[in-house]
Amino acid sequence: MSTLEWVTLGVVVIVLLGWYLSYNAARLDRLHARVEGTFAALDAQLVRRAEATLELANSGHLDAASTLILAAAASESLAVADGEEDDREMVESDLTDALEVALTPDVLAGLRQTDELTRETIARVAAAGTRVQLARRFHNDAVIDVRRVRRQTAVRLFRLAGYAELPSTVEFDDELPTGLRG
Repeated sequence: MSTLEWVTLGVVVIVLLGWYLSYNAARLDRLHARVEGTFAALDAQLVRRAEATLELANSGHLDAASTLILAAAASESLAVADGEEDDREMVESDLTDALEVALTPDVLAGLRQTDELTRETIARVAAAGTRVQLARRFHNDAVIDVRRVRRQTAVRLFRLAGYAELPSTVEFDDELPTGLRG
């Protein structure tokens, strides 16, 4: 091979490597943006679930203990909405536990026999719980995608992630009470 052919080959290799690195950096950036978006969606759904639970607690159709349990858990969830993620996970699990304790199948059956507004509130709590489950799954899937790409050798070797923090999954109990599962 002549010198010109070697230089041409070198330029082609460098251009291809540059394109590959640029493509992976842009992909990683999109994945990080997706994680931020899914976390914001999860946050919004958690707030909606807490608001719907608080509305049910204030409906006047629950016994005093259930009202207190639900109102305290929902209020705490709303209070830590801007707090640390670890605290948020514990508080959201507590809200799920409060829903499970207060909304037994018998209680739900009795609530469904009351007025239309209470039935709508129960439906909002159930829908919000389902949306929380979906939003958490979407967020965790996005985090897994980022982690998978960041494990690639080229990404680590050329530091394509820059100084972006490695995202973490959100783990808390988001199971709906038996009577709300649909």
